[in-house]
Amino acid sequence: MTEWSRMVLASNPLRAWLIALGWVLLVGGLISALTPLLVRRLRALTERTPTRWDDALVHALAGTRAWLLMLVALLPAAHALVLPLLTRRWLEGTASVALALQIGLWAGRFIDQLITASRESAMRSDPETATGLAAMSFIARFALWSALLLLLLDNLGFNVSTLLAGFGVGGIAVGLALQNVLGDLFSSLSIVLDKPFQIGHSVAVDGFSGTVENIGLKTTRLRSVSGEMLVFSNTDLTKARLRNYRHMQERRILFAFGVRFGTPAALLARIPDEVRQAIEALPHTRFDRAHFKDIGEFALNFEVVYWMTTADYTLYMDTQQAINLELMRRLEALGVDFALPTRTVQLARPGRAQESQPASAAGD
Repeated sequence: MTEWSRMVLASNPLRAWLIALGWVLLVGGLISALTPLLVRRLRALTERTPTRWDDALVHALAGTRAWLLMLVALLPAAHALVLPLLTRRWLEGTASVALALQIGLWAGRFIDQLITASRESAMRSDPETATGLAAMSFIARFALWSALLLLLLDNLGFNVSTLLAGFGVGGIAVGLALQNVLGDLFSSLSIVLDKPFQIGHSVAVDGFSGTVENIGLKTTRLRSVSGEMLVFSNTDLTKARLRNYRHMQERRILFAFGVRFGTPAALLARIPDEVRQAIEALPHTRFDRAHFKDIGEFALNFEVVYWMTTADYTLYMDTQQAINLELMRRLEALGVDFALPTRTVQLARPGRAQESQPASAAGD
């Protein structure tokens, strides 16, 4: 047995090769056996705590890959053997790549679990923040793997400075090609952080209005009053003049009407008070003013302003309808008619002086 173990194979005793192989297999076996047991025990403990950090740590530990750590174990095994320089470099490079991948898995799962738990909590209280967390997850993962790649390349002997310079030039080209996509991504973060609107808010943009259903990384979707889906890029929304009706506490209403020419001045003077009474008799209203505004082309025009003390649009329309009907009843009781458009037509007969004859034409 002693003679057999002293056999030389590729410049190393067979015993050295067996020790190296045993070391690699021992690492793989221990990791495969202990990781599930350790994860179960720690998960049972973390379920009793309210913090998310320990849950994320356990989730990261569950991402341990035995085969990657076996490759990492090649590094100390290789140092115990006499190997050609090229072979040693390949083994060291393989171990470095495996270690970088394992660290990336641990960190990625930690970030994923932490952000997932935060998103689930945000969906219940602040849905639009969940979109921002999704964007942050993408950025964090990109930064993580980029940093690991650079560290790995530097460890493998590449000139990272030259590589970064090349990436800088390539990054400019990619950035120009993807400037719209990247612009929408950062606009999404701007919307989430600044919160000009949130999911469920009623907004109006460039003549379109609807209820916000989703704030995505590139687009925001609104459900219009008529039922169709409206899709806006996030960049357009951050540049647009947007109206958010969700934060409306009161609604200012201005409307006008006209009465016929020939209405006595005494009746005209009574109309503003009749309007005031009609408005103040209704709930959720606050009268502001009513004035005989001007003498128009077809009518004697009045302008009325009042406030609704609620933002409910349906209630506003019901109130306006009630005001209109009450005004019609009150003006009818006063003997005042609403105005219709009129025209004066000049008629001329052949051989006679031109005569003026008024004629009224009613229209809508």
